[in-house]
Amino acid sequence: MKKVILPLLIILTAIPITAQKKLTLDKAISIALDRNTALIKTRNNLESNYSQLKNAYGELLPSFGLQAQWNWQRVNDVGGTQRDFFGNVVEIPPSQTDSRYYSVGMGGNLVLFDGLANVSNIYQKKYNLKAAEYNLEKVKQNVVYETTDYFYQVLNARELMKVREENVKYYEKLYETVNEKNKLGSVAKADVYTAQVQLGNAELQLIQARNTYETALSNFLNYLGLDVLEDYDLVDPFEGMKSIDTDFYMKDFDDIETMVNYALENRYDYKSLEFNLSSARKGLNIARSGLFPTLSANYSWSTSSVDVNKLFDRKVFYVGATLSIPIFSNWSTENQIQLAEVNLKNVNEDLNALERQIKIEIKQGYLDLTAAKKSLDVATKNVLAAEENRKLNQERYNLGAGTILDVLQADRDYIDAVRSKINALYDFYTKYDKLQNSLGKLDYKKFE
Repeated sequence: MKKVILPLLIILTAIPITAQKKLTLDKAISIALDRNTALIKTRNNLESNYSQLKNAYGELLPSFGLQAQWNWQRVNDVGGTQRDFFGNVVEIPPSQTDSRYYSVGMGGNLVLFDGLANVSNIYQKKYNLKAAEYNLEKVKQNVVYETTDYFYQVLNARELMKVREENVKYYEKLYETVNEKNKLGSVAKADVYTAQVQLGNAELQLIQARNTYETALSNFLNYLGLDVLEDYDLVDPFEGMKSIDTDFYMKDFDDIETMVNYALENRYDYKSLEFNLSSARKGLNIARSGLFPTLSANYSWSTSSVDVNKLFDRKVFYVGATLSIPIFSNWSTENQIQLAEVNLKNVNEDLNALERQIKIEIKQGYLDLTAAKKSLDVATKNVLAAEENRKLNQERYNLGAGTILDVLQADRDYIDAVRSKINALYDFYTKYDKLQNSLGKLDYKKFE
């Protein structure tokens, strides 16, 4: 026997064991802020806003360009005859003529007045940039909330799996007890079969709970952009807490009107839309500038020659101004003004709609959190009552005063109570973070 065990131990010790990677909530949020696809795209789009603002400032500066030109031409004539003025036939011999042309120039133009469209364009691009920056902040807050929500879903599924594991152990012990009592003749054989069936059901429910946990974990790792085949173990930030003081969490929230006012002052998406509204106003100014005359200056310097050695013998300097007065533009300007006015109205309506949505989110979020608090408080008490009832029915059955059906029903009530408490606990945490996000309070900077 030893000859068989020793090689087996050597083989087992040679197999590499992959250690679980611990993943805390803070670490998960940091990873999400670095790898989230929506966040990366939003950050990339912000670069275009910087470029547009730079271009808007550039419109105030004169343009400048250089050009050089070289042409070569060869004309081959096979010759022929033609008559001169007196009607005499003149022979034209074959000929070949080469010609070259060289030129160098530089110049540009400067817009002196365009109805202040260039100035409005700068302000518009500034507002667009601020709107994009605030939008990026809001996306970061959403990523924090979504990561936390995924994290709680995995923890919730893991805790439910642990409940099923404990339930399997409970039914294993119950089956052994009932089997021994049957051998002693104190219970019927039917109780043994009943306990055996319940043990099988508990094992099946454990498999289902484990699958649910693995699925939730894979979805979470995929959201973070991590390898779903690697073994990760999530660290519960609330581990070791025997109870949760829900009143402590609720003190962060005042009355609904105060919370709404806070959100309207601090939510990044609302601030972003306010800057979009300012940008739309500048867009209307730009459209109206088409009603005004435009004045631009042009300047250039050039030189040209058919001989490269005489290229700079003839120089041309030019400075001019162009005044353009719009009289009739086929209603193009009126169309641009109308489109700008419609856009302004739509953005203003979006802002009003967002304000209403914020009020709904905060009111509903507060009511949901209050309900979640009550649900958790009730679930906690139900667990205590169900646990005592299960102990009582187990003792009554051991003493022969109860039936195994009473034990099974008491256990089902207990398991349901524990599962309800676990669901209520993580639902409370999720509702709390959701309301925090609705208020614009979720902090992301400490995770970057």
